[in-house]
Amino acid sequence: MNLIVDYIIPFIIALGLLILVHELGHYLVARACGVKVLRFSIGFGRPLARWQPKPDGTEWVLSIIPLGGYVKMLGEVDDGELSEQETHQAFSRKPVGKRFAIVAAGPIFNLLLAVVLYWGLFVVGTEELQPYIAPTESAASPARDAGVRDGDLVLGVDGNDVRSWQDLRWALLKHAVDRDAATLAVRTAEGDTATRILDLNGFSLDSPEQEDLITRMGLQVKLPPIAPLVDTVESDGAAAHAGLRKLDVILAIDGKALASSTEVVKIVRASAGQTRMFTVRRGEDRLEIAVTPDEKKQADGAVVGYIGAGFDASALFANVRYTPGAALVRAGRFTWEMSALSLKSIGQLILGNISLKNVSGPLTIADLAGKSAQHGWAAFIGFLAFISISLGILNLLPIPVLDGGHLLYYAVEFVLRKPLSERVAETGQKIGLAFLLMLMAFALYNDINRLIS
Repeated sequence: MNLIVDYIIPFIIALGLLILVHELGHYLVARACGVKVLRFSIGFGRPLARWQPKPDGTEWVLSIIPLGGYVKMLGEVDDGELSEQETHQAFSRKPVGKRFAIVAAGPIFNLLLAVVLYWGLFVVGTEELQPYIAPTESAASPARDAGVRDGDLVLGVDGNDVRSWQDLRWALLKHAVDRDAATLAVRTAEGDTATRILDLNGFSLDSPEQEDLITRMGLQVKLPPIAPLVDTVESDGAAAHAGLRKLDVILAIDGKALASSTEVVKIVRASAGQTRMFTVRRGEDRLEIAVTPDEKKQADGAVVGYIGAGFDASALFANVRYTPGAALVRAGRFTWEMSALSLKSIGQLILGNISLKNVSGPLTIADLAGKSAQHGWAAFIGFLAFISISLGILNLLPIPVLDGGHLLYYAVEFVLRKPLSERVAETGQKIGLAFLLMLMAFALYNDINRLIS
């Protein structure tokens, strides 16, 4: 049941929305160009539900295999049996410019969906971790060479403001793909301003251990210490049962003085099922409270201690939000940059600078859909926007069978003033289909390999 709720349902919602928007782009522009649409289908294979409001209108279909969709137009495949009354509504009889617009509308609508989703996120605003950084323990890394120090707060990259850890990751990812230097403006732990130049020239995007990209740059999150002031207490947790309350300050555990909540968490996690004596300040009083952390099993199978108490970490987070106008500009720019990065990544993949192991298929997408949904609505919407961009860019690639392949045919037809021969078009379709099947098989192999490993 958890598999269905946590992964399958978010995957179906995500894929269904992306397919609906893509095919809606084809449909709306086709209708605007005077083309008759015979069928609008979400999914392939045997229809599960049909609806046709008018006898001679579009048939709306929901099919059993939810891995795509299509819009079937009059005269799209075979226009040999068109009647004289239908000719003006046939796709094949429209000027090449209108056919180009109809086919391009699907991917473009996916990119527009990403803009809308990002705009909504930027207007509503999200609580995001502030970009405090530190070098990892690695002896040699770009971060070490740049002079990154514990507790540096990144204020900007290349003159552009950085307001969250996600902003920083995105900026560094672009530099990693471009293989150039990133100039970080930081405020040090002492309150001074400084510049750190992260040289990513020659930086490899691949890691045999699938290690996080930012970690391989030698960077990690370095949060300033949080006072051990209890902010939340779960009613049925070990902390509540022991008598801990909100606004209690934990001074020591088993007589060991504590300076931050991080130390409290570390001791608690290592004390599953073991009673510890907490020294607490409550107002003017000093109390001794015995707490026995519950056992909590993590995803990797490890068992850690858990008391059901949280600390006030608001200082570590920033509410990132924009005015509607600024949000629209940012959403459009972010979608453009993400699209450009996707194309560059495909180029690096072709050149061999990125391993084919990074190609993902439906199982990985389902996994990411489920995990993002579990992290909240904002993470899920961000995931939808990212996948929508990926789908739009993929469909614009000049590969026969994909929308981009058809656009290539129409571009050639526009230049030559005549369509490609049927034989050339069919050969291209066969090559494109074979390539896609091979790519899908490889992506599925990668998915299964990731799940097993």
